[in-house]
Amino acid sequence: MSGSTAIEWTDATWNPVTGCTKISAGCDHCYAERFSERFRGTPRHPFKTGFDLTLRPERLEQPLQWRQPRMIFVNSMSDLFQKEIPKSYISSVFDTMEAAHWHTYQVLTKRSSLLQKFINARYTNGKAPAHIWLGVSVENRAATSRIEHLRKANASVRFLSIEPLIAPVGKLNLDGIHWVIVGGESGPRSRPMDPSWALDVRDQCVARNVAFFFKQWGGKSPKAGGRLLDGDDWSQFPTIEKRRGRAVEHEARA
Repeated sequence: MSGSTAIEWTDATWNPVTGCTKISAGCDHCYAERFSERFRGTPRHPFKTGFDLTLRPERLEQPLQWRQPRMIFVNSMSDLFQKEIPKSYISSVFDTMEAAHWHTYQVLTKRSSLLQKFINARYTNGKAPAHIWLGVSVENRAATSRIEHLRKANASVRFLSIEPLIAPVGKLNLDGIHWVIVGGESGPRSRPMDPSWALDVRDQCVARNVAFFFKQWGGKSPKAGGRLLDGDDWSQFPTIEKRRGRAVEHEARA
């Protein structure tokens, strides 16, 4: 677990798994792969095997040791729902999240159908706890099918990470969606984001009263283009009523 992070919409990261494989256009210039592969072959380094899929059971109980409540991005360096990860291991990750319930967890995937199947099998008689937020990545119109899998999952809080936004996404079905993040791609080969694409998503969220967070314009570095969209800082988070397990009106968190 990292005690701090440069990711604007979370407080910390927890990586019980690292490494991944590419499945769509949004993966083409993966920041996690770029970072990990720098250390391939370095003795005793955590990423000595680069971006190869690696289970890290020694990290499974880390959130239990962190007593101060945090918002934690789960697997910033991987995807928890890769088909190669045993369901028993994924269950262990969820066991920890349920036990360390004073934190808020953000679980993000591109494997939306596997998320839906796992969540609905684990929470057959209700919904996932409200402190476990479940999200899918959407980078273009072709990836919007992931939203339907998320909407059908037994989740209390659902979110979309539309990053990197590399093409228009069109009309979004935001029924049952509580939070949307938008961001441009960063890195040496970053693909530019047209302002109209981001504004269209923002306007759809405003119309549906869905919390909207504009992360970055992207460019050579994540902060190269700043965070203002149409002259404003959009840093909204969903407000969650944990007792009732539902998201209510959004708010901007300082």
